[in-house]
Amino acid sequence: MVDVTQETFGASMTQRQPMVWDAWGTADAAAPLSEQVRTLLAQVFGISGESALRRTETEVALVPSALTDLDHRWLTEAVGAEHVSTDDIDRLRHAGGKSTPDLLRRRDDAPQNAPDVIIRPADHTQVLAVLAYASANGIAVVPFGGGTSVVGGVDPVRGQFATVLALDLSRLTSVSDVDPVSGTATLGAGLTGPQAEQLLGEHGLSLGHFPQSFEFATIGGFAATRSSGQASAGYGRFDDMVTRVVVATPQGTLDLGRAPASAAGPDLRELFVGSEGALGVITSVTVRVHQVPETTAYEAWSFPDFQTGADALRAVVQAGAAPTVLRLSDEAETGLNLARSADVGGAPVQGCLAITTFEGSAAHVAARSAEAFELLSAAGGTALGAAPAQQWEHGRFGAPYLRDALLDVGVLCETLETATSWRNLANLKVKVTGALMDSLNSQGTPGVVMCHISHTYPTGASLYFTVVAKQLADPITQWRAAKSAASDAIVVAGGTITHHHAVGADHRAWMGAEVGDLGLRVLAAVKRELDPAGILNPGKLLP
Repeated sequence: MVDVTQETFGASMTQRQPMVWDAWGTADAAAPLSEQVRTLLAQVFGISGESALRRTETEVALVPSALTDLDHRWLTEAVGAEHVSTDDIDRLRHAGGKSTPDLLRRRDDAPQNAPDVIIRPADHTQVLAVLAYASANGIAVVPFGGGTSVVGGVDPVRGQFATVLALDLSRLTSVSDVDPVSGTATLGAGLTGPQAEQLLGEHGLSLGHFPQSFEFATIGGFAATRSSGQASAGYGRFDDMVTRVVVATPQGTLDLGRAPASAAGPDLRELFVGSEGALGVITSVTVRVHQVPETTAYEAWSFPDFQTGADALRAVVQAGAAPTVLRLSDEAETGLNLARSADVGGAPVQGCLAITTFEGSAAHVAARSAEAFELLSAAGGTALGAAPAQQWEHGRFGAPYLRDALLDVGVLCETLETATSWRNLANLKVKVTGALMDSLNSQGTPGVVMCHISHTYPTGASLYFTVVAKQLADPITQWRAAKSAASDAIVVAGGTITHHHAVGADHRAWMGAEVGDLGLRVLAAVKRELDPAGILNPGKLLP
């Protein structure tokens, strides 16, 4: 094992740059396809790898704003003229999230649907005022953090309303009540992942939440979607970290979470962690934090097949020896990783690649890594050294840029995820893979389906699928058919319809199967109480 100091987040990472309107991330971080990938595309799909031309923001036609002069005047008085925008480029950048269908729609020549106005409130009080006005005047409100949703969670759905408002929370960036004794801090909902790490780092603290959307997603979004980061094996999911939430609703404020644990009835925090802005707008979150780790150790592993690797991960987790990061790629994903990089630790990886990292004090890391090393070795793993794990960490936020480059050359690329018990894991993987392949084959576009485990629990694990196929003339319909088949297969095979991407618009048709008809009625009743006019994020979460 190789020990290195904890990565720090420089000032350049904390600058809040807007993502480009028709792709992931920023333009300067985009990368062309490598020769290895272009060769692979030619062999598998017969695609030349020539990129299609993309339009600029100023070339895009939008559906005209429906905001009335009266509403504009009131909103200007509420938050200040400089924080009310009907600029077309601003509207376009709030026109939805970053799923493959989102990006494909933006490449269409038809006028783009977008919010009628962007509002940037300064604080909780201004959020309350905007919600009260919108409720009284029939304006749909879509809470907007980083705009990273991949399930239609921030699509500007109007529902029955004539006007839709994007409530951009980017000004809610405070850090307060930093308590190193208790290990908590209160963070504004608009802070991005890097901003939060930078500000906590000034106190020697870290949140340790690093989903793939980390660079752009926000604290409020992490809470509202039950986000799960790549270090979840060590620090838990984001909902595990939340100790308190402050929520603005059209009916008033909820301040929930008085102590580390309570027996004072059902935990109302759970109504809002995962509510996706449909029940209220989270304006601040108090979270569990920890000291910045003294050191990090890396080790990669090879397993002869996916089942052997999954059994090994289960053994480590159930023994209480889980690393901070613990993930396993199947044979197909391992092969693609090799195609993207000619050198993985200096030697080819056979079978399935697993990544482990350990964070903490030097003594703690040494003890935990030694125990995990013994367990993984005994379960059939071959240690590969630190290099492949370090390489994975170096590129962990870059995968969405590869998807953009693939879309540009006519390749459909999208992801979906689920979770289930260890006993059912192999069955679920087979059923979802089969449903995806059958759907793509029936459309005449055979695809490649890859899978990895990135989040583990004593009782089960997540499965994260990546699907690649040649695009049809209508790739959105092509993907919708495959995604629907996979979602049906997840339900039948006993998985959850979403492990960490949330419900949004894309999964809400399967919410009845997830929680039952009575569960839907309970959620609908809560929404009627908190949002009687139904203005909050229409078309999401609830069928």
